[in-house]
Amino acid sequence: MNMLNPLTRLTPEWHNWIRENLARGCAPQSLIDDMVRNHFDIGAASAAVYGMLAGTNTAAPVAAEPRSSGAYVYETPRLVAGNSIHTFDREIRVAFRIDRPILAVFDNVLSHDECDELIRRSADKLQRSTTVDPTRGSHEVIADRSSDGTFFEVNADAFITRLDRRIAELMNCPVDRGEGLQVLHYNVGGEYKPHFDYFPPEDPGSYAQMVVGGQRVATMVMYLNDMEAGGATIFPELGLEVVPKKGSAVYFEYTNSQGQLDSRTLHGGAPVQRGEKWIVTKWMRQRTYGAAVVPAAERTAG
Repeated sequence: MNMLNPLTRLTPEWHNWIRENLARGCAPQSLIDDMVRNHFDIGAASAAVYGMLAGTNTAAPVAAEPRSSGAYVYETPRLVAGNSIHTFDREIRVAFRIDRPILAVFDNVLSHDECDELIRRSADKLQRSTTVDPTRGSHEVIADRSSDGTFFEVNADAFITRLDRRIAELMNCPVDRGEGLQVLHYNVGGEYKPHFDYFPPEDPGSYAQMVVGGQRVATMVMYLNDMEAGGATIFPELGLEVVPKKGSAVYFEYTNSQGQLDSRTLHGGAPVQRGEKWIVTKWMRQRTYGAAVVPAAERTAG
């Protein structure tokens, strides 16, 4: 597996993140560990943290990406036009679209067998779901998100590679800009209160998440089972509820080429009233995200 070169230079946001967390009394080693998890070279991370403690600047900053202010500008959607979208292995039907925000519901993204296989692979490795702490950028368990989940690395094997490619073609983004598929499971009463999928730039913790790959630009939530009652994906700003249907999906975009963020994509998961809920989510970034993983077919070839 080929990995990205470890990061050795800091953006101004990383400088601020280190300074603010040291001022809060965080242990230097915990900051170093967080930076290493975000693909920093351990030596560079240690030098930056302990250099800040000593009052010296040991790593030269690079400029942060600009973000345009003002009302969100709706550009040509990433999502292609039409009543159906062709990927390399199937034709996917568009159930409906909304122009502002850019949102669509698809009927047949996954087959029933693929839904069942994702559930089977996930059931024995679920852990309590976390969210990004807005101050520290670390992943924390919160009461607003009552689910269990697991991730599958991009191109992890032939099955995941096929899904990653289909989903990337549907979302009209390169595979290497996607985060790994996240499977979530909700029992009765489980919910995820309204939130944004993008990283709010006013939150200091967001910068730790955007160092590799930049901002999130689009989301697709795919439903792995039919619901007995509850569990809809809700969009409070739109008065919209998308009812889970096995194999279907909801897609939405929220970051344009100017770096503006569309707050109308506020969304959540309504409480499960009966039965259980299984979903799988794909997030796309502005740039290549994380490790440059070789597709499974290429790893096994020759």
